[in-house]
Amino acid sequence: MPAGSTIVAVTARQIFSDRGHPGVEATVTTQNGAKGTAVVTAGISVGEHEVEFAYDGGKKWNGRGVQKAVDNAINIIGPKVIGLDATRQMEVDEAIIKLDGTPTKSKLGGNATGSVSAAVLQAGAASLGIPLYQHIGGVNATTLPVPGVISITGSGRYGSGKRSGGKPSHSFMCYDFDTFSDASYAAWTVSNEFTRLLKVKFDLETRNNWGVVSAGLVKHDRELWDLKTEAIKNLGYEDKVGIQIDVAAGTYYEKKKKRYVGLFSAEEKSTDDMMRLYEEMVANYPIVILEDPLDENDYEGHAELTKRLGIEIVGDDLFTTNPDRLQQGLETGAANTMLLKVYQIGTITEAFEAVQMAYSAGYGVMPCDSRGEGYHIADYCVGLNTLHLREGGTGPVANRFLAIEAELGPRAKFAGRSGIKGLDKPQVVKK
Repeated sequence: MPAGSTIVAVTARQIFSDRGHPGVEATVTTQNGAKGTAVVTAGISVGEHEVEFAYDGGKKWNGRGVQKAVDNAINIIGPKVIGLDATRQMEVDEAIIKLDGTPTKSKLGGNATGSVSAAVLQAGAASLGIPLYQHIGGVNATTLPVPGVISITGSGRYGSGKRSGGKPSHSFMCYDFDTFSDASYAAWTVSNEFTRLLKVKFDLETRNNWGVVSAGLVKHDRELWDLKTEAIKNLGYEDKVGIQIDVAAGTYYEKKKKRYVGLFSAEEKSTDDMMRLYEEMVANYPIVILEDPLDENDYEGHAELTKRLGIEIVGDDLFTTNPDRLQQGLETGAANTMLLKVYQIGTITEAFEAVQMAYSAGYGVMPCDSRGEGYHIADYCVGLNTLHLREGGTGPVANRFLAIEAELGPRAKFAGRSGIKGLDKPQVVKK
């Protein structure tokens, strides 16, 4: 055991998350005074197969208070992991998993188990005096990923999508550049250009504003893809910047009707209708990534779509960072990339197991910080060599990437086109 890496304290508290609702913040301290602090929050849209979070219920915080999860972290998980070695992540997580004893973390709550597990990982790195990305990936952790920048989000689209959590969301992916710094600048530039075009066409001042939909200014998301494509062309970024759409299609799927209602336009659509629409989209726009393009239980449909389109298809609600669900996807050929939300499965070890399973099958991994990972998602990306992530081109996450890039110096590499599945051929911009 490295000197001083023994866990001596576990604390936790309820905090405000960046989403505005309560989250769990856990802190783990080691014998040599090193600390790791991790935050776990609920996402905006949550797949039905994710682990369960512990909530307080009642009227306070609209039932979403997390003091129960905080108490579980302090009083139940803490005593079990104190005395263990923070640099031996698997042993610590095995103790947490055994303590909960359920496949969905329903006893202690995935927000309790995940926050302590991630805090242990950070404390382990700190106790060794090394960066988190190096603790995860060792000397091979040198590649900076392709970043994205979100451009527009919103719910209640075309009379539906009230459970969508703001989806579909659209992002620009900046892939064909020499360095992360260059890609980050492109993300900033194309985001500003798109905002300018929104102002010109729709008189909208605010980025990420779905007023164009709620006010009935557009009849189909196609009008937004036109505008995004125009922004790319105006800056000379053809075949350098592409479009990613996090569809979250399952939140628009009405099982009784077997139709997608209000997705991309007001018309109800069958699965075949969606297939044809996606083919049209990929043929006419620089779309490089589609996330959860069909219902989260439609493995066969995702498999067929992956074959037809030849671009990156990401499973988020489809896989939920869950090795069992990912295995089902591998067996059917559904999607070709797993979205990584570190706290979606309940412990670091289980999340990393899913990552290695994806890599072994030739799938990609696309991290996302929507469960409270924050700027630490940058270290996960570099440490796990994920080659790209959702967003991260600007803001605090980008700042962390820029710091890592500077720290690595000449050893830093940028993933470039290899970071996105299907970019072995040029993207055609027809509009």
